[in-house]
This record gives sequence, structure tokens and C-alpha cells, in this order.
Amino acid sequence: MSPTNNRPRSGGPAPLCGVLVALLASPAAAQETVALDQLSVEGEGGGSDRAVPNSLNLRIRDRTASRIGLTPLETPASLDIVSGETARLRGQDTIAEAVTQDATGITTIAAPGNGNGAFTSRGFAGPNSIQQLYDGTRFYVGANTVTFPFDTWNVERIEVLRGPSSVLYGDGAIGGVINVVPKKPVFVPINAARAVVGTDGVARLALDSGGALGQAEFGDTFAYRLNVSGNRADGWIRPEGDFRNLAVSAALLFQPSPDLTFTLSHDLGYQEPARYWGTPLVEGRIPDLIRFNNYNVRDAKITWADNWTQFKTEWSPSADITVRNTAYRLTSRRHWLDVEQYSYNRGTGLVDRGDYLEIYHSQEQVGDRLDATFRGNLFGFANQFVAGFDVNHIDFRHTNNFYFDAPTTSVPLTGYDPGFFPQNGRARPAYATQTSQASVFAEDRVILSEKLSFLTGVRLDVPTLHREDLQTGSRFEKTYRALGYRFGLVYNPTPDSALYAQYSFATDPVNSLITLSQSLAGFQLATGTQVEVGAKGLALDGALEWTVAGYRIVKDNLISAVPGQPTLSTQVGQQSSHGFELALGWHFAPGWRLDGNLALLHAQYDKFDQSVNGATISYAGNQPIDVPERVANLWLTWDVARDWTARVGLQNVGQVYSDFGNTARRPAYNLVNLVLDHQVTAESRLSLRVYNLFDKVYAISGNAVNGAGTNWLLGRPRSVEVAYTVTW
Repeated sequence: MSPTNNRPRSGGPAPLCGVLVALLASPAAAQETVALDQLSVEGEGGGSDRAVPNSLNLRIRDRTASRIGLTPLETPASLDIVSGETARLRGQDTIAEAVTQDATGITTIAAPGNGNGAFTSRGFAGPNSIQQLYDGTRFYVGANTVTFPFDTWNVERIEVLRGPSSVLYGDGAIGGVINVVPKKPVFVPINAARAVVGTDGVARLALDSGGALGQAEFGDTFAYRLNVSGNRADGWIRPEGDFRNLAVSAALLFQPSPDLTFTLSHDLGYQEPARYWGTPLVEGRIPDLIRFNNYNVRDAKITWADNWTQFKTEWSPSADITVRNTAYRLTSRRHWLDVEQYSYNRGTGLVDRGDYLEIYHSQEQVGDRLDATFRGNLFGFANQFVAGFDVNHIDFRHTNNFYFDAPTTSVPLTGYDPGFFPQNGRARPAYATQTSQASVFAEDRVILSEKLSFLTGVRLDVPTLHREDLQTGSRFEKTYRALGYRFGLVYNPTPDSALYAQYSFATDPVNSLITLSQSLAGFQLATGTQVEVGAKGLALDGALEWTVAGYRIVKDNLISAVPGQPTLSTQVGQQSSHGFELALGWHFAPGWRLDGNLALLHAQYDKFDQSVNGATISYAGNQPIDVPERVANLWLTWDVARDWTARVGLQNVGQVYSDFGNTARRPAYNLVNLVLDHQVTAESRLSLRVYNLFDKVYAISGNAVNGAGTNWLLGRPRSVEVAYTVTW
């Protein structure tokens, strides 16, 4: 029987979660005639800071790879700038989809336990190695979980910096940084809306509004931006596969003079994701019979609520000085109530279920970042210098039922009763932490000649963690010092090309820093170094854009169990990766464009021993967990006829492993996505989207026990959506 025949069907599109209102503003210039690929993007800002759809954006200034505000052609690093409109045109509704399908060499290992917010890059995996930012501000990860941001509707662009980045944002960025930049207030009005229906009860609504506020006599003084997006679906997994979420982003800008700007913003994210933790493997595969089954309990719950308030000030007292300050407060409230582990028992033919968990997270982060940029001369050379500080205080409280020794339950592969979560296994307060962090940072760019520049950067972080066990009253305190630095040379043979080389040093925490346990508190931060060389440029009057890079990263001080004492850990080992990356965008004929990227790497544990059943096992030479050694994306865009455009997306992800011994293999996979757009009028667009065209069964993440895979968390099957977008 085919998977299609087994798949549960919904009765049609369900009503959308929540009411959605209003959206964004438009550029500080008169609106142009709306083209198909620019529909709803006219409000994204103007000038050299505006990310262009369907482009590598090599001339766009960013604030992720450098606080100085350089373009990728001026930066000695690998950087992707993905326009938010590119993601929306390609039908990518989540940040994870946009990053993994449009940026180079990034894959997702999303799961409910990490907030669906974990990635891999350059041989390293997880939120403690791939740092995530929102509008340039770092979110401190608690218990390896990131839940915000998640929606692409309010995104102006996504900047992905690959390779060690501690010099900019502190520890936890050996693999790279993903910075989601929201849409900003602008003064020329724009309004947009989108409605989507699809298979499995998918329904989406989004509204966008913005523009100037107040009377005309006030001029360009007040502006606003408001984005609201809601999504819901019955889901393709039964039961407990439905989801719903709401994202709201609002900002108010006050510009009393051309050299002074204040911006107050608030972002809200609320999610109830599918309560799906994976599908058990039966003899090493996923049978069609159970592909759409969910083995969680009937009353499973997952809710995540995030609120982020920021107050930004930018002041330019002269043409050579710019001062920026960001004060912010972030709160996260999360709840899980699930049975999270499933494995097929060959002896009984049943699915054994374990890990009956209830967990609450309560987190508050308050901080302030100040930096100043100075432009002048150093020993007769043009020079740009930025220096600043960053301070944070984070309160985290973890409530759980880890004390609960729930018995393993078993259910048939099909025709089972999911049952309920045991009432005697509910959560109770477990521990609380307070983390105070202070850092100083500086960057400098010296222009040695018309074609050659030298960049340096350094950052020192000093976090102090205080943890209290709420059951026993025991406490400990630990202070770390994390240093990151970078040196880079950029040579521009022409204004549209660059050659570069860089060396960088970075640090990673041994686990989520603000929830570090006492057993790991005595360990040092992991350290990593990278050497990278590359080239990038434009040719054929801008019709061809390209970047290439080669690198080697070495990370030391991995965590391992003490041989012969599996309950203890020690800090040993080394992990390394080296690879090649290529990205290009090519408008090769009228009405045709090709965008693609390729990442090839070799990643391994150089030295990594663990104790297994009393014996010392070496994993040296093995591929790190969750890390593919090949990632490729290709998008072909074709203007089929007047007002009609087709997009075909191909994604290839190489095989990965779920265990240190490389015995629990997750196969490579290829996905094909299609989008067909029809511009109904100059201001409206109708889109047909087909995801996973060939209905590939593939795993995003997985678990293993004793060297054998137990379950895979599957990606979505073939699905169809119809979207209507309008601007006015």
C-alpha cells in the first residue's frame, strides 16, 4: 500500500488562528512600478542597506559580519544575505526553511526539544555552536532551546555568517551566526496582505502596514511598522500533529533631526507546534504503514511564548562619528508535556515508549549594548574604528519531573490507544540560575591602498553563572572568560571583485551556558581556530554573482566520559572540519535566472574517547553527529509568459549519523519544491506551491541507543498550498 493511501486527510482548510492586522511601511523614495519579483517588497527600505530579492546582495551593507557596516565585497568572511522577499516568493514560511534552502551549507536538526531552532554549519551542530540573533542582538540559550524568531513574514533579510564569530557576538559561534533582521519603519506608506490555504488543513493569514504618522507639518518625524502573521494546520501526523502560531512585530520610529533616531519595537511569538517527536524505525526503515503515525500521548502539550522589547538610539554628531545604543528585554515561557522516546521491539512487535517528561522554562534577559564608530586616518591611511560594550542579566528557572521514574509503556504499530500522561509524574521546581555577562569589543579597518584593506577585531566576555538547586538548596558559582579575535585582508582587484584571507579564534560553551550543571562547571570553554581564504564578485554587468571559499576549523576541549567510569565526564579531544563552498546567482538569459550553492566538507573527531560498557572506545576519524558532508541548493526561475513565473527548487543533503560510532545512519535525501506565480494585477499575485514534489521520506533528526537508530523525526510529505498576496 502506498504512503499516499495511508496518509490521514483533513476535511479542508481550517479557520486561521487568531485575527491578524496590519503591516509595514515603504521606502523613502517614490514607489516604483510593482514587478512580479518585487511585489510587497517596496517597503523594505532603500539605498545601500536594502536587500534585493533573488540576489547574493554583494553590494549591500550588513551589520552581522562586521559592526563597521561593510558590504560582503569589503568583508574577509563568508556571508549570505537572503532577502525576506526571496523567502516569501519561494514559499518559505519559516526561518529554518529560508536558511537551509537559500544560504550556503546550513542544515536543520529541528526537534521539539530544541524549539525547532537548531542548525549545523561547517561541521558543527546545535545552538551552542551556531549562534542566533534577532536584529543583531544575541539570545542566550537555555537548555539547548531556541524558539524565536520563527516566521519569515516580518523579515527584511536574514544574514548568515559562516565560521567562528565570537569576535562579534561572544561564545557559542564556532560554526557561525544567523541574524534575522526584521522590517523597519519607513515614511512612504505601504500596505500588504496574504492569505493561504492548503492540504492538511493549512490556513495562513498575514497583514502588513506602515508609513508616516502625524500631520504633514511634522515632516519625516514619526513612522511605524506593524506585521501580524498567523498559521495553523491539522497536520500530516495523527494524532496530535496539528499546529498553530502567531507572530506580531511592531515598531515606532521618532526622528527629531536627520542625525538622531529613536526606535521602540516589540516582537511577540506564540507557538503550539505539533506534538511529534519522531517515528520508530522497524528493521532500520520507516514502513509505509506507520509513516503518518504519532506515538505521543493523547493529552500531550507544547507551548512557547516569547516577547522581545527593544529601544534603539542612533546618533551621528558629525559625518565621522556614529553612536548606537540598544536596550532590550526578552522573556520566554515554554512548556512540554510528552512521552518523547519511541523504539520498535523486535521481540514483541510493539513500540516501546519512554521519557515521560514535563518541563517548564521561564527566562528573562535584560541587557544593553553601546558602540561608537569613528572614521578618520591612522598613520596617513583611511581608517574606521568601532568599540563598545555589551551587558546582560539572565534569570532562568527550570521546572521538571526528572525525579519521575515512569515505567516503559508499549503500544501496537497500528490501531493503538495513545493513552494519557500519568498524573503522578507532573513537574516541580528543579533549579534556578542567574547569569551576569559583561563584554567589551572593538574592530578596526585600515584602507592600506585603493585596493587593499586590513581588518582586525577582538572581544572579551566575562559571564558569571550562579545556580541553585531548588530541591536540595545546594549552590555553586562560576565565572568564565571568553576571548575571540580575527585578522583579515581584503584585496579588491576591481570595484566588483574581492580576494580575502582571514584567521579567527573563537570559543564555545561546553553546554548551554546559562543552564550549566555543576558536573560540567569545572570545565573550560571549548576553543576553535579557523583559517579561511576566498573570492567573490560580480561579472557580466551584474548578471553573474559568485562567491567561493575554502576553510579549516579545529575545535578543542570536547566532553567525554571517563574510561571505566561512565557516570563521570572529562574534557579531552579534538574535532575538525575543512571544506569548500560555492554560491552563485546568474541571470543567464532573458526571463531565466539560476541561483545555487554547494558546500563540500570533511568533518571528523580527531581525538575523542568514551567509555562504553567498561571499555574505552575511540571515535577518532568518525563523522560528528548530525553533520552532513554535502549540502546543495538550486533554484531555477523562469518567466514563462507575461505575468507568469515558475520556480523550481532542488535541495540535496548528504547522509548523517545519530551516534558517535557512525552506525546509526540517516540516509541522504533530495527534495524538489515548485512555485508557480501569476500576477493577476499590478498589485496582486496568485501562487501555487508544491512542497516535496516526489513525496520523499526523509529524516530531519534522529535518536540512537547502543549504536542503533531508534526513531527518525520526519520532514513533511508532499503538500500543496495556494496563496494570494495583494499590496495597496
